[in-house]
Amino acid sequence: MNPERLPDLKEFTHRCDVQIRFSDVDVLGHVNNTVYMSFYDTGKAHFFSSILGKRIDWKHVECVIANVDCAFLAPIFFGEDIEVLSRCESVGEKSFKVLQAIHEKKTGVVKSVCETVMVAFDPNTGKAMELPEEWRRALG
Repeated sequence: MNPERLPDLKEFTHRCDVQIRFSDVDVLGHVNNTVYMSFYDTGKAHFFSSILGKRIDWKHVECVIANVDCAFLAPIFFGEDIEVLSRCESVGEKSFKVLQAIHEKKTGVVKSVCETVMVAFDPNTGKAMELPEEWRRALG
């Protein structure tokens, strides 16, 4: 993820408000970097439910994270009004790439940008599989 190449926030198709809990803040007074991943996961969960048009059954795994590339651009502080933006960047035979950004809603300041590669996964074989048509249509 090249932090100098910030995505245009208007191009994101999904927005998800996230709440900052006091326990998310570290001794330096800002949200700990590990918490960003939780924010991004929440954003992805809502994004997937939205594009598939249904509640996801998380006991039935169809896609797993293969790679995460995150750039931390500015600290998030307790009390800020933030949201996670998500969109599909590309779709392949067995995988797809999700681009996300966390920004402060009042100022528009981008706090972080994250690119995640998701792979269609067959839990019975433990191997990648062709991306299900339902996902392909929803991501397209």
